Order: sequence, then structure tokens, then C-alpha cells
Amino acid sequence: MQIVPIIMAGGAGTRLWPVSRDSFPKQFIPLFDDGLSPFQATIRRISGEMFGRPIIVTNNDFRFICAEQLAAMGIDGEIVLEPERRDSAPAVAVGALLAERRAEDAVCLVLASDHAVTDEPGFLEAVTRAAAVAATGRIMTLGIIPDHPATGYGYIRPGPALESGAHVLDRFVEKPDRATAEAYLAEGYVWNSGNFLFSPAVMIGELRHFAPKILEAARAALVAAQRDLDFLRLDPEAFAASPTLSIDYAVMEKTALGGVLPAEFGWSDIGSWDSIHAIKSQDEDGNVLDGPAVALDTHGSLVHSDGILTTVLGLDDVVVVTTQDAVLVTSKDKAPEVKSLVGKLRAEGRSEAGEHLRIHRPWGWYQRIDIGPRFQVKHICVKPGGTLSLQRHYHRAEHWVVVHGTAEVTVDDTIKIYHENEAAYLPIGCVHRMRNPGKIDLKIIEVQVGSYTGEDDIVRIEDVYARN
Repeated sequence: MQIVPIIMAGGAGTRLWPVSRDSFPKQFIPLFDDGLSPFQATIRRISGEMFGRPIIVTNNDFRFICAEQLAAMGIDGEIVLEPERRDSAPAVAVGALLAERRAEDAVCLVLASDHAVTDEPGFLEAVTRAAAVAATGRIMTLGIIPDHPATGYGYIRPGPALESGAHVLDRFVEKPDRATAEAYLAEGYVWNSGNFLFSPAVMIGELRHFAPKILEAARAALVAAQRDLDFLRLDPEAFAASPTLSIDYAVMEKTALGGVLPAEFGWSDIGSWDSIHAIKSQDEDGNVLDGPAVALDTHGSLVHSDGILTTVLGLDDVVVVTTQDAVLVTSKDKAPEVKSLVGKLRAEGRSEAGEHLRIHRPWGWYQRIDIGPRFQVKHICVKPGGTLSLQRHYHRAEHWVVVHGTAEVTVDDTIKIYHENEAAYLPIGCVHRMRNPGKIDLKIIEVQVGSYTGEDDIVRIEDVYARN
């Protein structure tokens, strides 16, 4: 029996703002002590012999991030691009249809890319047992045995016993208040982890019965899908016909085939900063200090800095997060409400709500240093072998100063190599490109001068990454 992982990697993770934003969400950020992102940690968990090639369902904006982080782990995967977000049911439908093409007797394992697991052997043992039950025709979910009355998770009531320690899935319940959560613990309820196992044929059959429009749209989007470099791009028109629905509402709350395996493997959905505090290494005062951070007379707190020295004095049970363009200060018990704060920022038109100061591209990244009337200054990093698009601007000239590495610069019909402390001038309207031909990162300071310096003043003539 082959287990085919289907990884959901298209979410935004706004509860971990300001570190997690739409342009670079939490699943791709190195949040763990070992330096891995949650996506990479998820990929590592399903890299053993019992698993087949993973199917990663994400969106267009994250395609190169997914590919880069997969490559860093030395793992090959099928990256499927959703034209737009339609919640988890269409993604599961696409994954099940792709898995069925590979092997009719496969078992699919649906995982979120932004969860944490501290006991990987325990996770694999639970997956093995649940997969055996799924192979008999059940749609299994891994239910986490609670260690406290959490109000931020959905719960599942296990029913009659099945084989391998599993149970019939008797009932899903929404996030409870504390008193209800305490009652659920006493009655043997488990947390809904959102991890599912099923044979493709069974899931496809249940989708056909309970959510035919979702299955129809997924099938049509796959039939008309196009290959784009190493990605499988679902057809936009066909996919847009799918209703927006989670797999819980579409199938799991309706099917008579549901099963649950109660398990313990150190699971967390890392849905908010207080959950990050719970899973990371703490000092003798119960503090988690990430980056240049100092705490004095402070207890049970998380202090995270992406580069700016951040100090906390005389506070307990707080979360303080600093980035170069935003600061978050909250009590730990209010940390799950950060999503509402981000909603307020969006309503006020604040770009910081969804955009990072550092913008990632398939060739590397750029970050604004300064901007003013008729000028903008950026720090640009091009990874080895990275190539910017061949382009021109109608409203600005640019100066590229190399501060690290080697740049190959094309200006109209001229190609020239520039080394550290050398500069290239790109006049308005010239056709230009930069490439890193070296073995180390190329870093430059770009100075733009002109009447308009917006990103939409880029006429892309040719691009090795097939961007428009």
C-alpha cells in the first residue's frame, strides 16, 4: 500500500502577523528551533519509504517558494497551482483525482503545511494505523487527545470502536467555550487536527454524492490543466465553477464512512503566537526569545525580532513581535485575536497588513531601503544562477552598485561583468537584465531616479521563470 501525501500550502496565516503576511505566510517562515519552516517540517515527516511523491496544492504566488523549499529538502513533489482560493474541499478533490491516476489502491494523507509535530515517530505510527483502516473504505481523521480544555480547536466525538484503535466518527463540534471544552475532555472528545486519510475512490465517491459541483469543477480543471515549467496549473475557468467549501462541511460532517483515530504526537496548528510560545524552547523564566531580544523581570512571554533590538522589562505573559516595518504588542490570551487586528489594518488601507517589506522573487528578493519624490532605493539579492527578467522602464533610470558577489549586466546590446564596488548605469528606456553567474549571493544597491518608481513601470520582454 502506497500513501500519497496531499499537502495544503495556500493559506495566509494572518494570526501570526506581522511575521506572517499574504506575500510570505507562516508555512514558509523558519519558525522552528531547527531552522525549518512548517512546510519543510511537514515535507520531512512524509519523506520515508512508506510515502509516495507528495502532491502540494498551493497558489500561483507561492509556486517558487514551494519549489525552492522542496529543493532545499532534496525532495521532489508535484506542485499544483490553484487559480484562486476555494477552501480545502476543491484542493482535496484535485489531490484525490491525481492520486487515483497513480494507483487505485493508494491511500491519500491530507496534511496542512502549517502545523507542528514534535513526536515524528508517534505521528508515523498513527498514520500507519489510520491508513490500514482507511484501506477498508473509511475516511479517517487523526484526532488529537487533548491535554487541556482548548477553546481554539474544533472537537470530535468518537463513536463505536473499529480495528487498530480507531472509532467511528460520531460527531464534529465547533470551537467551544471553556466550560464546554472541560466537559468534552471528561467525555473523551478529541481535537480535530484536520489530517485525513482515505482511498481516492472512496473520497471521490463521497464528493460525487455530497458535493458534485466541487468534484465536477476539480475534474474539469485537471482535464484542461497546463504544464508551466515544473508546475501543474489548473484551468482557471473550470476551477472558478467550484463552490468555496471546506472538506469538513463538504464531506466529513455528512458521510457515514467517517472514522477517527485518537492519537498523541505533540501536535499544534501553530495558529497564534501563544502556540508558538508553547512549542519553542523556553529559558528559565519561561520566555521564548527569538532574534536580538532581551527580557528583564519578564516571565512566560514571547519576544520575537526580525532584526531590531527588542527589549521587554517587567511584563508577564505578553507577546512582542518586531519587524522592520511593524510592531505587535499583545497579551498572550489575546494573541488568537490578531486576525481581527489585521482586518482593521486592511480596512484602513494599510499595505503592511498583507505585504512584507522584503519581497521574494524566484531569483531572490528585494527590500526597500528608502523612497521619496523622484527616487527609491532598494537592496536586491540574486541567488546563484538567478536571472531577472529582460525589461525596460519608461519613467525611471537606475543605478546598480554591486556590494557582494558578481553581476552580469545586459544594457541593450552590451553585456558586462561587474564586481564589488562597481556600478552599472541603466538609462530610461534601455532594455536591461541582471544575472548572477557566480557561486555566492549577488547583492546590490539599486537607486531609481525618475518621475515614477512604481513596480508597474516594468515592461517585461523575456523571463526565464515564465512570468507575464
